[in-house]
Amino acid sequence: MQPIKIFTTGGTIDKVYFDAKSTYEVGAPNIERVLAELPLNIDYTVTSILRKDSLEITTADRNVVVAACRDAEERQIIVTHGTDTMVETAKALQEAVKDKTIVLTGALEPALFKTSDAMFNIGCAIAAVQSLPPGAYITMNGRIFESGNVIKDLELSRFVTLNDME
Repeated sequence: MQPIKIFTTGGTIDKVYFDAKSTYEVGAPNIERVLAELPLNIDYTVTSILRKDSLEITTADRNVVVAACRDAEERQIIVTHGTDTMVETAKALQEAVKDKTIVLTGALEPALFKTSDAMFNIGCAIAAVQSLPPGAYITMNGRIFESGNVIKDLELSRFVTLNDME
């Protein structure tokens, strides 16, 4: 079994609620807590490379994500990412990293919420990264999308293929 590298960048999946401020802010990676509670039979490591809302991710930040994936020893990589700019990061990874399978995922609600889609999306990402050929993909809403054929439908609050939008 090949080891899986998990990079975290922030986004809603890592948001926590601060009572004193009455706001949500990106906190520590929640994927470690989610995975630790499951009886998994996979080898993985988690590294936090950013702690940002995806709307705040810059080209320089995206280059950091690309470099981390390119430099990782592992050939199977999951990137947790905010959903608003996940598509742009997936495209950058597809163009720059050709020899690894990279799956981006996130959540529409913070992972620590009982109603969050985070655990489901993370599970899909774990299965996808072990099954797909090299390339960059997004797994959200129970589907796997190729990086060049996906968009976030803001009206429906879910990811769809470009063909679905026609």
